[in-house]
Amino acid sequence: MLTVACLAAGCGGAVSSALSNLPTPSRTITATGRPATPASPAASATTAAPTTAVTNHATPAQSASPVASATAGTGSGTSLLWVWILLGVAVLAGLIAWATHARRRHTARAADWRSRIVDVYAEGAALHDAISAAEGPNGPAGDVSGRWADIQRRADDLTQTLYALREAAADPVQKVRIADVLASLQAVRSAIDAQRVPGRAGPAQAETVRSRLFDFEVSLRALRGADQGYS
Repeated sequence: MLTVACLAAGCGGAVSSALSNLPTPSRTITATGRPATPASPAASATTAAPTTAVTNHATPAQSASPVASATAGTGSGTSLLWVWILLGVAVLAGLIAWATHARRRHTARAADWRSRIVDVYAEGAALHDAISAAEGPNGPAGDVSGRWADIQRRADDLTQTLYALREAAADPVQKVRIADVLASLQAVRSAIDAQRVPGRAGPAQAETVRSRLFDFEVSLRALRGADQGYS
């Protein structure tokens, strides 16, 4: 009996200790004074579901951002390419316009030079013919002094024109040919002046004038012939 009593006392203590360790359910008093019903796990899961759905729905928008950035970068690169293309076209058009203008200027200068050479040649040929006529055996009678004065004036004008033409020549070959015409013209004038000195006229001096007239004609033809190949 004593043993049974001890066992009963020990079991009762264990039961009392277990009961004291159980958690006491908390109660929330609502405004009505009634205890609040704790939320069930199903309700909690239902409430949390939209949050998860919203989070999962936002993910595709974030993943689409690199695609939009790549599209914007491609559009910017295409616009920049067109800018470079238009710039290249503008530069090419400018070069073509400049080349055309330069070619026209070169053509105009060449035409002006040919015109000046032709004028010099015509003036020199006319002077050559006038001197040949005055020196010929059948030269015109009349005012000899007046006729030679006109020849001297025309020779002076041609000399000034040749000096100006030589300064304007850009080609060294042309400069040399113009200098030849000047030298031959001066030689003719010197021979004529020597012939007109009293006591110096004679067949020998007349032959000297004719020889130098021939050299003058040759130099004029050389100048005119070089101009025909000038560009």
